[in-house]
Amino acid sequence: MTQAEIKLCSLLLQEHFGEIVEKIGTHLIKTGSQPLRVIANDTGMSLDQVKKALCVLIQHNLVTYQLQKRGFVEYEASCSRVLRILRYPRYIYTAKTLYSDMGELIVEELLLNGKMTMSAVVRKVANRLTETMEDGKTMDYGEVSNTFVRLADTHFIQRCPMAPETTETSDAPPPPVPTLAVNEKDMYMVPNLNLIGKGKRRRSFDDEDDGEHKAKRQKQDADSKEPPPDDGIYWQANIDRFHQHFRDQAIVSAVANRMDQIFRSLPAGYNIVKQILDQYLTLLADDPLEFVGKSGDSGGGMYVINLHKALATLATATQESIVQERFGSRCARIFRLLLRKKHLEQKQVEDFAMIPAKEAKDMLYKMLSENFVSLQEIPKTPDHAPSRTFYLYTVNTLSSARMLLHWCYKSVANLIERRQYETKENKRLLEKSQRVEAILASMQATGAEEVQLQEIEEMITAPERQQLENLKRNVNKIDASENQVDETIFVLESYIESTVKKL
Repeated sequence: MTQAEIKLCSLLLQEHFGEIVEKIGTHLIKTGSQPLRVIANDTGMSLDQVKKALCVLIQHNLVTYQLQKRGFVEYEASCSRVLRILRYPRYIYTAKTLYSDMGELIVEELLLNGKMTMSAVVRKVANRLTETMEDGKTMDYGEVSNTFVRLADTHFIQRCPMAPETTETSDAPPPPVPTLAVNEKDMYMVPNLNLIGKGKRRRSFDDEDDGEHKAKRQKQDADSKEPPPDDGIYWQANIDRFHQHFRDQAIVSAVANRMDQIFRSLPAGYNIVKQILDQYLTLLADDPLEFVGKSGDSGGGMYVINLHKALATLATATQESIVQERFGSRCARIFRLLLRKKHLEQKQVEDFAMIPAKEAKDMLYKMLSENFVSLQEIPKTPDHAPSRTFYLYTVNTLSSARMLLHWCYKSVANLIERRQYETKENKRLLEKSQRVEAILASMQATGAEEVQLQEIEEMITAPERQQLENLKRNVNKIDASENQVDETIFVLESYIESTVKKL
């Protein structure tokens, strides 16, 4: 684990959960698994604070616990899981694209709360959708439930592991740590709930007198005593399924770009004549990218997608793009040449790339100094004499991908720090803007005149308004940059994971 990863984890935890949770989470990432009292002692926090912070981290699947042989419980933070917080906007946007606003809000609620019961999610999402609808219209629980079922059927959400049910008559003492487990066949099984109702709007306290408040509170207390029908069955977002979707879309997009004209001529549905389908499949199988492979000839042959080859191609394309942006098109030409030829001497690079000797030498040394290419020595004799040694340039795509991944983590950390700085510098102006917006909203609700509203709006001067516009534009650019860097992180991580599995 690199310092860049630890720093990024720290910034993400602080931004989403606050200082106390960040301190505990970062400490566990740095030190590894530790028991409760050691964490409290090392961080200088009270046991109560540590317990609450660990509860938050466990709720969001960022920390796991395990019973040790000596009888005490150790807590361990997952750095890779903390880094997934960076991808939350992409998960939510994907849910919106596939399952409209309802899917978006369901995934958003699960990510924001870590784990929730289906009934709680449906109620909350219905209320949020009702808030955005016209007066008199409400969102039915049934519609939200249907979208929830569709998300579970396609495995974008899944059940959380549960503690086994214990019988009340059992005299055995409860275990010090609950063993959580989930049956694979039940992981995506939605409980049969008959949720009847509609979303409710939030009503301002001014509209209700104290008597109504008291009656309402008593009713809520009475309702809360009754456990929901799906009590104990919690759900969470299935991050691995989202990653599978991202990977598949990246591969489809790469093939579409490669064979643009062919993709345009394909019919919209699946009604393709077998003869034409065979032609397309043969074309894909014969393509140098080797995304699609063919094995055997019986029954027309078996076509398979070579996922590792596809991810490797995506990763090398990313590396080529970075080399071109960083060093120019001639360096990119040399880099592509080394990827294709594997090992070349300097003279061969000059000849194949058709670049003058002095320029080729400078470019190779520049890329060598930044670890984009490596130099391999092959001695003719055991004494390794330079005059009797071949010096071959090559590209180690795995080590290059790891280096670029490290750069990406540093870039995202810098972007987060920059956004925090921009927000801090304009804190007073942002607070003033929020106060003015709140006053305007309350006056509009009470039916204020246009002149009064204009007077309130003029509380923010023209230069301040311009400053707010600049801040908004800068923050939007930073957010967009974060998402773009995360796309590169995903490609590099997927390639590294696939390569390590294959080794």
